[in-house]
Amino acid sequence: MSQRIRIGKIATLLAMLDESEQTPFESMFQEVETCTGKVGSMNMQKVISSVETAVKRHGLIEEGVYRETHALYHTIVEALEGVTRGQLAIGETMRTVGLRFAVVRGKPYSEVKEGEWIAVAFYGTIGAPIKGLEHEAIGLGINHI
Repeated sequence: MSQRIRIGKIATLLAMLDESEQTPFESMFQEVETCTGKVGSMNMQKVISSVETAVKRHGLIEEGVYRETHALYHTIVEALEGVTRGQLAIGETMRTVGLRFAVVRGKPYSEVKEGEWIAVAFYGTIGAPIKGLEHEAIGLGINHI
């Protein structure tokens, strides 16, 4: 592979690690733009909106440029498919999620023509809306901008 920066790996690490655990990886994080946050909901739209809002507030995508918003949306949905095991539903199937997310934007390829890419990672829990009846879940999506 001709990748120089692993944006998926960086996003997954950021989503999974607490701030105090990130120190050994700080040099890796400096090569890309990042954004992190948390979301808990039984509503898929709220999960998507939370990530989009955080990304726009951190300036990771240019709000008025459709291809950037479009790439982010598809990347979020791809990551959610991992969390939901391919069944893109939570509240409708009596499931709730409590997730940390990380979004990474960078140029993973050494060839300049490959351009920028975006990765979204989720890590947290999914399960019945009853405390203690959830389990860990993770999802990763990567898309070109």
